[in-house]
Amino acid sequence: VQLQASGGGLVQPGGSLRLSCAASGFTFSSYHMGWFRQAPGKEREFVALINWSGTYYADSVKGRFTISRDNAQNTVYLQMTSLKPGDMAVYYCAAGRYVNGRSYDSTYAYEYWGQGTLVTVSS
Repeated sequence: VQLQASGGGLVQPGGSLRLSCAASGFTFSSYHMGWFRQAPGKEREFVALINWSGTYYADSVKGRFTISRDNAQNTVYLQMTSLKPGDMAVYYCAAGRYVNGRSYDSTYAYEYWGQGTLVTVSS
């Protein structure tokens, strides 16, 4: 199993980035796919989830970030706009087979994790 995240980088406040996560080694279409982030000195936190029911977002990113997936390409994306310094973190993609409404924002609900990609928001 492999989750390869990419697309991070340096962006000015107010700017945009699109993260990608290419998956392999499991049946991608059968998994809930999420994005989490971890800032220095802080715990890893939920950002967004996409599954066959819809999309879900942390309140802190709602209206600014959009998660999407391409099951044919085994890839999940995170389009980030209006970036703020508080969005600066390492972003991780994750895959979970049995994520539900009570666990979707918990790291424990996801079996597979990517290596992370760093997003720096600074002028």
